[in-house]
Amino acid sequence: MTKAEIVNEVAKSTGIEKVQVQSVIEEFTKVVKDSLIAGNPVYLRGFGSFIIKHRAQKAARNITKQTTMTIPAHNIPAFKPAKVFLNAVKDKK
Repeated sequence: MTKAEIVNEVAKSTGIEKVQVQSVIEEFTKVVKDSLIAGNPVYLRGFGSFIIKHRAQKAARNITKQTTMTIPAHNIPAFKPAKVFLNAVKDKK
């Protein structure tokens, strides 16, 4: 599902204009991104958490050149679904 499809679904189910729904969704994603960049996780009860995972430094190999390089430690954004959400998806057949 794309962002445009989400905007259409929310507008249809709430009766709010698409322009307003799109503005809210854009602002929501901006707030989540800014929070993660600042190092703060975002918790949405019943849905899940947007968190930051730390990846340790590791050695990697370039097989074509037969060389080894070091990938430095870094952080990545991640999503951890809530148990209720996870179970609903698992039980879906």
